Amino acid sequence: MLSGATKAPWRMAHNSSSLIAIIVIGLVLAFVLGTIANRLKISPIVGYLLAGVAVGPFTPGFVADQTLASQLAEIGVILLMFGVGLHFSVKDLLSVKAIAVPGAIAQICVATLLGVGLALGIGWGIGAGIVFGLTLSVASTVVLMRAMQERRLLDTERGHIAVGWLIVEDIATVLVLVLLPALADGFNGGGGSASQIAIALGITLGKVAVFVALMLIVGRRVIPIILHYIAHTGSRELFRLAVLATALGVAFVAAEFFGVSFALGAFFAGMVLSESELSQRAAEESLPLRDAFAVLFFVSVGMLFDPGALLRDPIALVLTLLIILVGKSAAAFGIVRLFGHPISTALTISASLAQIGEFSFILVDLGIGLHILPAPARDLILGSAILTILANPILFAGLERVQSWLERRAGAGAPPAAPQEPAREELRVTGLRGHAVLVGYGRVGSLIGENLKQQHWPLLVIEDAEAAVKKLHAEGIEVIRGNAAEDRVLDAANLPEARILLVAIPNGFEACEIVKHARAINPGIEIVARAHFDAEVDQLVQFGANVVIMGEREIARTMLEYVHDLAADMSPREAQRGGDPPQP
Repeated sequence: MLSGATKAPWRMAHNSSSLIAIIVIGLVLAFVLGTIANRLKISPIVGYLLAGVAVGPFTPGFVADQTLASQLAEIGVILLMFGVGLHFSVKDLLSVKAIAVPGAIAQICVATLLGVGLALGIGWGIGAGIVFGLTLSVASTVVLMRAMQERRLLDTERGHIAVGWLIVEDIATVLVLVLLPALADGFNGGGGSASQIAIALGITLGKVAVFVALMLIVGRRVIPIILHYIAHTGSRELFRLAVLATALGVAFVAAEFFGVSFALGAFFAGMVLSESELSQRAAEESLPLRDAFAVLFFVSVGMLFDPGALLRDPIALVLTLLIILVGKSAAAFGIVRLFGHPISTALTISASLAQIGEFSFILVDLGIGLHILPAPARDLILGSAILTILANPILFAGLERVQSWLERRAGAGAPPAAPQEPAREELRVTGLRGHAVLVGYGRVGSLIGENLKQQHWPLLVIEDAEAAVKKLHAEGIEVIRGNAAEDRVLDAANLPEARILLVAIPNGFEACEIVKHARAINPGIEIVARAHFDAEVDQLVQFGANVVIMGEREIARTMLEYVHDLAADMSPREAQRGGDPPQP
């Protein structure tokens, strides 16, 4: 509902209008402010958060219902984690367990200890400090996933470690949420029962184990069968509905009956579907709603922020920010390096986790409700969440510079303890001349690359998926690991000396940026790109592509060529009476 007649005198008489108002006003404001942020070369997330502040209770004007907004945001978290699961397999999850499990646990312990130190310093008790530290240890699912997706890191080793780390954090948080009521008496000076705690822990672990077993044994068979059946009906509408029902239904059952978080339930639903050939189609069908509700998540976070909290206790807020941005990041960096991973991986993980989000809000509310945490803790958590989410894109922007500096220092001193990724060396400008530059080595790019290799073209591939990079190295093809939308990556391909650029990635926005930059570097280079829609074709041509291939047009052209060849093979009499086509 809309709070206060003075705040919204134009309020409609129907209470049901509140949901419509939140969606419409939230999305419109997010669009406007997100566009302005993008224009200013900063992350659109900043605009989404400011849209939430604008419709929150601490600023004048329209005030949205925070409860409804939070529930809409939860749908965004569910759909986002379902999408992540679609690109993740059980094998991927198990492959990073050696670093994700001990790493996440160690980082939670470090953040909790730092939180205890700050809490004791400002006069809170040890129990309050432990709960406060736990709220600082949990990263936001939406922020981490968005950062990974924007940089196309989800399919890399770094992305797998980050997601595995996040899953461990989610499981740990679920355990804390269940155990906290049982521990409340002990934190408040009472005599907490050890048997109560043991029983609560056993029940929680048992529920999680049963849910995971059901998903891996039953869900792994049933969910793909249902979606295959719906796909064979030929109804795109029913298939899209089946995908959404699967994501939301499994998440709801996980939360209601097994005590597992919505996000974790949706992730497992996507993961069991990932091994089906329908996983790619399911991801495409859920993408629009996923993006829309993810925006509403940031709007709902912005609504919780009271700008006055910045002035009430600035020292405590600054110290809280330092724990999240410096303490957590340094701990994650050190842990990843200790396990023998390269600097680039350590920096990516530490930047990804240098923020807090939805689980922190739930924990702080529970802590205050159980009288473990004082009320000012909420302002510290909400203020820190807003500021760290705002700072997260800046951290990623500076990641490459820090990585270069650290690697230069490592090279100048003793040999590093862990093997370095070859990506930094690959970003040196290639020595190839008169070569073809191929951006993307997926289903389309790999076919192009194989053909060019057979024709003995000097070939350079730009790709950031670890599996594809390894395959290219094994085949002796020169590869630059990275995102070609970044200027430094495309500059390393030596476009002034290249003959042709082939942009084979499916992302139209990134393709336009690549074409635009390439045309600026070499006005005479031949550029061939792919597109899905007429509007993308026009845009790519406008930015400088010589040829744009749209899949649907090529399919139609090939089918018509077959029809024409068939007609040409028919005798005049057969053609006149519409006879049967000639047998092959």
